Amino acid sequence: MSIFPYIYYMIEDFGITKSTTQIAIYAGMVTSSFALAEFSTSVLWGRLSDKIGRKPVLLCGLAGTAVSMIIFGFSTNLPMALLARALGGFLNGNIAVLQTTVAELVTVKEHQPRAYSIMPFVWCLGSILGPAIGGALAQPVKSYPAIFPRGSVFDTYPFLLSNLVCVVILCCGFMVGVLFLHETHSKFRDGKDFGISLGNRLLAIFKKSEEAAGSEEDCGPTKAEEKARLLSDEASYRDSESSSRRSSVSTEEIIDPEPVAAPKAFSKSVIMNIVAYGLIAYHAISFDQMMPIFLSSPVSDQPASSFLKFTGGFGYSSQFVGLMLAVQGVYSMFAQIILFPYAIRRWGALNTFRTTIMVWPLLYIITPYVVFLPTELQTVGIMFCLTWRITAQCLSFPTMQILITNSAPSMLVLGLINGIAASTASLARAFGPTLSGSLFSFGLSIGYVGLAWWIVGAISIVGAVQSFWMTEDKGRLDVVEDDKTPEALEQQ
Repeated sequence: MSIFPYIYYMIEDFGITKSTTQIAIYAGMVTSSFALAEFSTSVLWGRLSDKIGRKPVLLCGLAGTAVSMIIFGFSTNLPMALLARALGGFLNGNIAVLQTTVAELVTVKEHQPRAYSIMPFVWCLGSILGPAIGGALAQPVKSYPAIFPRGSVFDTYPFLLSNLVCVVILCCGFMVGVLFLHETHSKFRDGKDFGISLGNRLLAIFKKSEEAAGSEEDCGPTKAEEKARLLSDEASYRDSESSSRRSSVSTEEIIDPEPVAAPKAFSKSVIMNIVAYGLIAYHAISFDQMMPIFLSSPVSDQPASSFLKFTGGFGYSSQFVGLMLAVQGVYSMFAQIILFPYAIRRWGALNTFRTTIMVWPLLYIITPYVVFLPTELQTVGIMFCLTWRITAQCLSFPTMQILITNSAPSMLVLGLINGIAASTASLARAFGPTLSGSLFSFGLSIGYVGLAWWIVGAISIVGAVQSFWMTEDKGRLDVVEDDKTPEALEQQ
């Protein structure tokens, strides 16, 4: 998310084109390069996680993102920027792995609304921090000349600073993953994890320091006592974990005595869900791509020719664009944690998805008309559109994940289904920014700034119609909930 506030100015700094109407095309290419590379490796990363575990693959993804951001920060031309973003996509095709990890943790259907809101909630935190960092730290020599003088490395590479800060955050995330992220794959979760062991030791030392600070008389346990306590805690933890895992594994073995073949895995319900995921990924990423460019585009000095033929943007700086994108993240946290679980419990996954998907088209239709608002109301209009978009996204994407997970006939094929779904979404995200960016530039050149918005809106209408072909079949968690006894499960 950190690149969106400044991508317009980065392309402009490359000097590829002198026409501001063409910048959107190249900005779309930069965004698409990541998604296209991600599409090509999502299934491979998913298969690798089946062979070596989820945790190593997720950690590799963080490391790959850090490397790509360093290269991106040092980019001085379009090919280098495209290479950096593509490298990030190749090394971090972890969407399917994350989704499979969540599915492996959730064994009760009532827990799904909370579980599937956590990952988007963390994304919301990133959508606050990312644009704020990208917008505030881009071109620091221009924004903070007293701190970053001319001739410094940040003058030569004006977009390096924000990427370096993001890399530091990624490194912190990597260390947290090494020390505290537990493996969820059934074949590897009971194995020895030296990172978790080190993390437990660090937590014990921290706890010991707190106890020592809280009591002057208590000198703390001896090294032998501490080691015995840690071993006892670890044994208790493993016993409780093994008990719950044996229960869930035995349930899965009863329900799925034999592996489900790939053709059987892709039922009509699964295919419809994957198609819906691809459609919503296409128009959602198109909005994310076009909105910052729309906000950064110069204000038009030409009056509107008609209700359809008009052009121009708002001329906002990268700092202001970053601030607006960050502010929307604050609301998205509320929508993800409060609104989404309530909607799922109240109306169910499929009804929530259908209702949400039907409000997307109107958003794309009205967004370009914000330029007609009085200057003092334009910011309010933009925030209204961003809030609308966040609400729709916070309800539709995690709901889509629940539908895909529940449509899987077995946990044995869930990784494959998530991999195909993630690849489909990545392919849609690859073409979305490039096509919408090209249409946006074309629309500006002929005087129709709303052209790209309305075409994306038409695609979202297709998605709304397609949602009525989707069904919410009774899934594996429904079976477990009906009767959780082994005898009943064996009969089922």
